[in-house]
Amino acid sequence: MSLTESFAAIVEPMRRSTVQVRVGRREFGSGVIWRSNGLIITNNHVVRGQDAIVELSDGRTFTAEVKGRNSQRDLAALQIDATDLPVATVGDSEQLRVGELVFAVGHPGGRIGAVTAGIIHTIESKNAWIQADIQLAPGNSGGLLANAKGEAIGINTMIVNGKGLAIPSKTVEQFLNNMGNVPYLGVELQFVRVIIDRRPAYGLLITAIEPHGSAEKAGLLPGDILIGVRGTVFQSQNELFWILQNSNVGDGITIEFLRGGQHLSRNVILESRHSEPQAA
Repeated sequence: MSLTESFAAIVEPMRRSTVQVRVGRREFGSGVIWRSNGLIITNNHVVRGQDAIVELSDGRTFTAEVKGRNSQRDLAALQIDATDLPVATVGDSEQLRVGELVFAVGHPGGRIGAVTAGIIHTIESKNAWIQADIQLAPGNSGGLLANAKGEAIGINTMIVNGKGLAIPSKTVEQFLNNMGNVPYLGVELQFVRVIIDRRPAYGLLITAIEPHGSAEKAGLLPGDILIGVRGTVFQSQNELFWILQNSNVGDGITIEFLRGGQHLSRNVILESRHSEPQAA
């Protein structure tokens, strides 16, 4: 079998386990069949409401229910009424190395099962993100990132500096294992650069806030820029996410933030994502 034929044989099962996710008439994304019982993983930003339409590689369509979501990690779990589906083979993202060959599968621009290849460019600290030299387009969000064995090692989510960013498979498994039990803030965040004590620093701008969520109860507002936790400024744009992953429901954390040029702090009592049916 030639190298080209070998790659084609690897890619075909990946295409079958990647689905199209539609919300409304013009909003398209992708998803990955993670369990054969109809559990599908996609990005939280792909499914804003509680329902979506999922189209399988064989053309069948289903109404999917959102079973869980984590806005901080941009993950959502969908459930469709189907069994014996072509499930993705999940690989170990912790074994990835820079320079490895990877494939991205998705539905950019409505093109079903489009595949692109590249290499691992960087793996961010604490394995928070996988960055690959892969060209993604609208519609790829929520799609599969696989290694050369065809194993799912990530979920594609966005483009940063021209390179594709994916959520590691280990993070997906943690999300599923802890679904409903991991603390959350109930906010949508956007990474920004700020100046603190005349030095550049990392900030997270609150672009939206969930009514009655942890952040709102603590007095945080859209437009606030989060800059640190427990008196320590963020050293990376992912630090807050990992603090939440390693905290418990009911914990209180002191969040430092900027509002109108003032440096303020609030104690936030972390709640469960059970309270996040439609949250950011």
